[in-house]
Amino acid sequence: MEAISVYLQQVCGKNLALRDRVEALLRVDIEQPEFLEAPVACIDADGPSEAVSIGGYIGPYKLLQELGEGGMGVVFVAEQTDPVQRRAALKLIRPGMDSRQVIARFEAERQALALMDHPGIARILDAGTSDSGRPYFVMELVRGIPIHEYCDQHQLTLNERLQLFLQVCHAVQHAHLKGVIHRDLKPSNILVANYDEVAVAKIIDFGVAKAIGQPLTEKTMFTQVGQLVGTIEYMSPEQAKLNQLDVDTRTDVYSLGVLLYELLAGETPFERERMHSAALDERLRIIREEDPPPPSTRLSTSGSLPSFAARRHTEPKSLAAIVRGELDWIVMMALEKERTRRYQTANGL
Repeated sequence: MEAISVYLQQVCGKNLALRDRVEALLRVDIEQPEFLEAPVACIDADGPSEAVSIGGYIGPYKLLQELGEGGMGVVFVAEQTDPVQRRAALKLIRPGMDSRQVIARFEAERQALALMDHPGIARILDAGTSDSGRPYFVMELVRGIPIHEYCDQHQLTLNERLQLFLQVCHAVQHAHLKGVIHRDLKPSNILVANYDEVAVAKIIDFGVAKAIGQPLTEKTMFTQVGQLVGTIEYMSPEQAKLNQLDVDTRTDVYSLGVLLYELLAGETPFERERMHSAALDERLRIIREEDPPPPSTRLSTSGSLPSFAARRHTEPKSLAAIVRGELDWIVMMALEKERTRRYQTANGL
């Protein structure tokens, strides 16, 4: 695997998500040789392909602009004209990704969003199937930017950052009460936009969510042992064991701890350069076994302290001192390796 890791680092470059996914697939293939040999069962594999282009329609929705794409779906800005006129975000399964497993995961995300009724979670508005049978759903269009970028661009103070973070905690708690674990909380999945001149944080993506108790879809979903679910920099130690059956709501509490660390200290708990250069196995080991420095220590030893302080509207000499103490303690408790020693709920954090 070491030689493979070196090769993947060369060909994948800075695309860590791609590298991690390929390494995880190869790991499973080594442990289960039949894994990559099994054909993918596709829905309507011989059916008509559907050309999706800007200006075209999916159901009653005209596609205006591509917003981005993830592992299984493409998101567009779409416009509805009847029976009401509005713009929304439309998520459609990518061409060639319509295996039974992917469709089950897509429907689970759709159902997870349908369960939510909270101002901190993007609302689902509609759902359907395209002419060629590709599922889609339509959700509230959030014209925001990732939470850490918003905080830095607006030079939010530590207190203002904490107020935004509390909004996220309340939204995550709502999801947990609805029986849903997010499993991939990170800045790019939490957008902040101004509504009536008030900053509001909204969680927008439940693509790898897991249900507690009641399943999110009647279709069978398998999360294999050895499968990488989530984003490494924000992944809990139990996720880093690559056993997704052994996760609960405290997994999201850990990810919230990573987010709070970044909002306070300007960096994730483990140095990005080290994590980016290490092979997947080593990065997972670091998350499972090593303890990061408290946020105040990271700040006081950072060569970027003046710029971090400026983005927090604070003097460099006082920033680390403000974080040191109670804020350090809160963050490090959320980042405990042992789940029983973390905050037990998002609201507790």
